[in-house]
Amino acid sequence: MKIAISAKGRQINDSVDMRFGRTEYFILTDENGQLIDVLDNAAQSATGGAGIAAAQAVLDSGADILITGQLGPNAMRVISSASIPAYQAVEGTILENIQAFAAGKLSKITESGPAHAGQR
Repeated sequence: MKIAISAKGRQINDSVDMRFGRTEYFILTDENGQLIDVLDNAAQSATGGAGIAAAQAVLDSGADILITGQLGPNAMRVISSASIPAYQAVEGTILENIQAFAAGKLSKITESGPAHAGQR
C-alpha cells in the first residue's frame, strides 16, 4: 500500500502540511512508514488550479491512500473519481500520522472544504 501525505519537509519526521494544493511536498510511504519517494508539488505556486494539479500528481504517483488536512471541491472531485480514500491529518509528523492511520485513528474525508482560488 502506498500512502501520499502532504508535507512541509522531505523527511518522515517532518510535519504534515494541512494544506493540499499548496503543500510543498508529498511524501510517499508504505503502511509501516518506510519512505518510498518524495514529490515536489509543482502546483504550489500556481495562480489557480493548484488543487486539481496536486490531485493529479497524487494519482500519477500511484498512491492508494491520501492523508492531508483539507481538500477543496475540485481536488476532492479528482481524488474521489479515482477511488482514492482521503483521511484527515492531525497536527504532527508524517510518521505520527501514518501510525494514527494504521491504528484507525484518522477520520475519512467525506466532504470538501471551501474553494480557495489562488490562495497561498
